[in-house]
Amino acid sequence: MAKDDLAKVEGTVTDTRGGGVYIVTMENGVTLSAKLSGKMKRFKIRVLVGDKVTVGVSPYDPTHGLIIHRQNV
Repeated sequence: MAKDDLAKVEGTVTDTRGGGVYIVTMENGVTLSAKLSGKMKRFKIRVLVGDKVTVGVSPYDPTHGLIIHRQNV
């Protein structure tokens, strides 16, 4: 699936898990697990608990996502 096919949603990182998995809570209260995208790993962008992020969510599995942008707060 291409990156253009992902639905973009806003959320806040609430927890970190092992293996680079983050728990993100969206604005409507739904939680999902997300990993960093390849470009964020490549440029060593760090994501901490409390950061606002943009998550690309697949239409086939809305419980998993890909963190594609960290907001500057």
